[in-house]
Amino acid sequence: MARSDTRFREAYNQLLDYCEALPPGASVPSEKDLGDVADVSRTVVRRCLARLQERGVISWEGREKRLLRPPTREDRIEVPDSRPSSDDLEQRFLDWVLRFDVPADTPLSVAELSRMFAVPQHELKEFLAGLSRFGLVARRRQGGWTLRGFTKEFAIELSEFRSVLELHAVRVAAEMPVDHHIWPRLARLRAAHEDLRERIDADFHEFSKLDESFHQVINSVVRNRFVEEFQKVISLIFHYHYMWDKAEEKVRNAAAIEEHLAIIDALEARDAAEAHTAAERHLRTSKTTLLSSLRYHELG
Repeated sequence: MARSDTRFREAYNQLLDYCEALPPGASVPSEKDLGDVADVSRTVVRRCLARLQERGVISWEGREKRLLRPPTREDRIEVPDSRPSSDDLEQRFLDWVLRFDVPADTPLSVAELSRMFAVPQHELKEFLAGLSRFGLVARRRQGGWTLRGFTKEFAIELSEFRSVLELHAVRVAAEMPVDHHIWPRLARLRAAHEDLRERIDADFHEFSKLDESFHQVINSVVRNRFVEEFQKVISLIFHYHYMWDKAEEKVRNAAAIEEHLAIIDALEARDAAEAHTAAERHLRTSKTTLLSSLRYHELG
């Protein structure tokens, strides 16, 4: 599909988003203003208006344009799927939030976020509605959205919830049969941890990815759609502290390697009680590190 046709389709859908906010009978803005809304030329706007008129969404006579009915999903035009996936949008949005470019209680402009992340406004709205269940964003009474922010209180609550999920996963892992996939994965993780321990002086920065892999393997034994949904956000947030605070990073990562190995030792020995104790110790350390990172950025 030609780029010009793709741009027309994107602009048309953006104007549908714009019309959704207007009451039936309302005047539709000028071609210039609509061009500013969709960031396209008047030529493209006229193509969009012609289709809106054809679909019976608007009336259009000269400069007079009025909304006849609210747009529906059937009015939309399919656009080639060249945009990022929902998982990628989630990661990029959290990246934007967690880099502290946006303070807590900031009103969120759907139009601006739509342009920033290159997704249609209706998809951005659906994304924010989904993200609201994690407590990072909330609907405003007067309409729209507010960023509640990544605060000390949020970090503490998230840490406590993470502990509930992960300690449960450790208990489940300790009871897995000998032919379960976790055992060869833990063996590979042990080798990777021991290898990095030998190279820690020069390569301590590599621990972030190893830590992420470790926790993913532990949590993989729990097949629960609700747990899986929350684990995505928990994983993203907890691994951002590696880029926030570099103070004593080598010492901190070396200690975390030992904590991971203690969990692996206990699991491989099928010692559920010791695995639980080792996991509790590690999760307390992770919580302390996260709160320390917040203080480093004056959020704690």
